[in-house]
Amino acid sequence: MAAIFSQRLVTLRDAADALAISTRTARRYVSDGQLEAVRLGSKTLRIKVDSIERLMSARPVGN
Repeated sequence: MAAIFSQRLVTLRDAADALAISTRTARRYVSDGQLEAVRLGSKTLRIKVDSIERLMSARPVGN
């Protein structure tokens, strides 16, 4: 049985760059539940692209 992975994941640095925030703030967003993350092993953290897009659309810039 083959598993199909449809989740797109990016590194913490890539997520931070996309949101124009520091990696420290990105980690805080993960802790607060604003960004969804997946832990791969004991040290590797990946952020779900869908959660980045949701956060970006929830916080529009300008009027």
